[in-house]
Order: sequence, then C-alpha cells, then structure tokens
Amino acid sequence: MPIIAKEVTGSLFEIGIIVASFSFAQILSEIYFGRISDKKGTRLLFIRAGFLACAITFGLHYFANDALFLLLARIGAGIATGLMIPAMIAYAYEAGKEKAKVASVISFQALGWLVGIVAAGIANDEKLIFLISAAFFLAGLAVSTKLPNIVSKKILEPGTMKKIISKNRFLFLSLLMRHIGAASVWTILPLMLMERLGAQLYEISIVYVANTLTAFVIMNLMASKIKIKNVTKFKIGIGLTTFVFIGLSQITEWWMAMPFMSLVGATWAFLFIGGNFHLMENNPKSTSTGIFSSTLSIASVIGPIIAGSIAFYFEYVFVMYFAIAIIICGFLISLKIKTR
Repeated sequence: MPIIAKEVTGSLFEIGIIVASFSFAQILSEIYFGRISDKKGTRLLFIRAGFLACAITFGLHYFANDALFLLLARIGAGIATGLMIPAMIAYAYEAGKEKAKVASVISFQALGWLVGIVAAGIANDEKLIFLISAAFFLAGLAVSTKLPNIVSKKILEPGTMKKIISKNRFLFLSLLMRHIGAASVWTILPLMLMERLGAQLYEISIVYVANTLTAFVIMNLMASKIKIKNVTKFKIGIGLTTFVFIGLSQITEWWMAMPFMSLVGATWAFLFIGGNFHLMENNPKSTSTGIFSSTLSIASVIGPIIAGSIAFYFEYVFVMYFAIAIIICGFLISLKIKTR
C-alpha cells in the first residue's frame, strides 16, 4: 500500500494518512460488529456479509487513480474487513471440538497471506492485484456457504466491553505498543527496500513470504507440539519482536531482510494465538477478539503517521529505532499480565 499510495501522492505524510485510514475504519467496525455478533449469537451472517463487502471494496481499488478515491476505497475496505474478522475467529474457536486444533485452523490466515503475497509477486502489477484480491474474496464467500450454521449463546450483559478492557488492560496496552512499532516499520519498509536497497516488487513479495510461511508453520505446531500457556506465548511474541527491528536496522541488501521477516512471522504466531485464546477462554469471544483486532487497528493508525513524520525529518532507519524502543516498553508491560 505505501508503494501504491506513492503513485497518487508524493507526500510521505499523505501516504501515512492513506495507509492509516484503513485501520481507522477497521477500529470502529471491529468493535461494533464484534459486539453485535455476540448479541446475535450467530457468526456466519457476519462472515458472509464481510466476504461480499470485501470483494466490492477491494475491487474498487483498481479504479483509484487519485489520492481521494484511494482514501475512500481504503476506508471502505477497513469497514468490510472489520465486519468479518471477529466473527470468523470466534466461529473457528466455537466450531473446534478439540481446542488445540483451532490454532491449526487459524493458521490458514497466515497461509492466505502467503498465497496473496505470492499472487501479488506473480502479477507484479499494483492495479491487477486488487482484482485478484476481489476474486479470492468471492471464492471465500462461495466456500462459506458450505459451513454449518453454529449458533452460540447470546451475550446481552451491559458494560461487557468495559469489563473486558479493564480486566485485560495490560494485554491490550502491550499489544498496542508492540504493533505501533511494527506498523510504523511496515509503512516504510517496502519503500526502503525499493529506494535504498534496489528491490523489485516480486523481491519484496519474496521477503514477505518468509513472514507468512513461518507464521503458518508455527501456528500449526501450536496445535500439537508447543504446549505452553497462552499468556506465555503472548509475552514471547511481544518480546522477540524487538530483535526483528534490531536486525532490519542493520541490513544492507534486500535479501538480508528475509530471516528477520521469518522471525516476525514466529512472533506474530505466538502473540496472535496466545493473546486471542487467552481472551476467548476468559471473556465473550467475538467481543474480546474484536477489541484485540481493534487494538491492532488503532496501532495501524498511529504507526504510519509516526513513520511518515519520522521519515520526513530523518532517515528511514530512525523509524526502526523508534520501533525498538516502544516494543521494549510493551514487553515490560506484558510482564504484568496475570497467568490466570
């Protein structure tokens, strides 16, 4: 998205706003529809509506030839993805008779990222990738018609969201700080790889494949081999992210980013599975995972704006230094999360 945004505007600040707009819309969408999903007790309605809305809004990116159109398309896509994500995670958790295997099911999120990145690299066209994206969403909609309609217990208690946030404040705060650092780096990393290290679009795809492939493998191992507490998984994911950006700040060739992107895939697997499972075991599922996703979205609003500001006044590497500092703070906060 930073590369695409740069084609319609030369301002790094405006690029940051365009990148952040998606997550800003997603924040409100995930919180609202996650809560409604728990109230209704049905997930498939939100999943199918999300697939359809995503197909439309992502397809509209193909026609975005100016900054305003691209901004509106990003906002629409943020609303559409927020409609389905909390319901989909909760559905996977509730449908799994063996909870350990649910991690394997959720790992297909990472596999989907991998396939999408490979498709983008093969297409090697910033416009065509959105038509491919829309086609995948329509395929997902078709597959979702075969899913059984699982009706969960309706949750109607007032003040539920406030209780969840208060109870899990250290988890959400540490997640927020970690992802602010990560989102700031993801805003400038493709630009850094292309402008400073001479990477082509397909080479950037190769770098990102290392991330998603590792996440897929680690999430599947959590279903059978990695037997540690969910809170511990989350803390490991937060803490190890620091070493990712220490490494990325030192690379001198584009391919050197691959081992560090592989490491970030592992950290993502640990914090995503650990954090979401801990929340779903102890809170209303769709609402708590909606807050988890919204926290990521809030960070994805703040991070690009910070990255754009730092990159405007300093070198790209200073964004890495910022990420390292804020993630260390996030890890220290995560140590306060209670195991039970």
